[in-house]
Amino acid sequence: MSHETHFEVRTQAQYEYDRAHSKAHMRKQVVNFAIMIFLTFIAFSTVVAGFPATYIVPVVLLLAGIQVVLQLYAFMHLEDRSTHMVGVIEFFIWSGAFLAFTFFVAFTTIIWWG
Repeated sequence: MSHETHFEVRTQAQYEYDRAHSKAHMRKQVVNFAIMIFLTFIAFSTVVAGFPATYIVPVVLLLAGIQVVLQLYAFMHLEDRSTHMVGVIEFFIWSGAFLAFTFFVAFTTIIWWG
């Protein structure tokens, strides 16, 4: 019983392409992370500044929604189109988000006028 190890030989061009692709991907990850830190800073700033709650709540919820979308696409790798399941995954994610938003609006309406 022999244990053969498979070695993949890459050309210099493949190596350079992979390196450039990894560098670009890492740059996008760092930029998305910086944007999320900035959005969090804005949310904390609105609370610390002492704005009224009628202003703070919508702003914080809007910033949270933007961060959710950024995190789905950046850190859950939905921007990668290398897999054939991305369309199905996006369908279920956005369907769940739509249902959650619908329930949120329905319950808010019931509580508001109830």
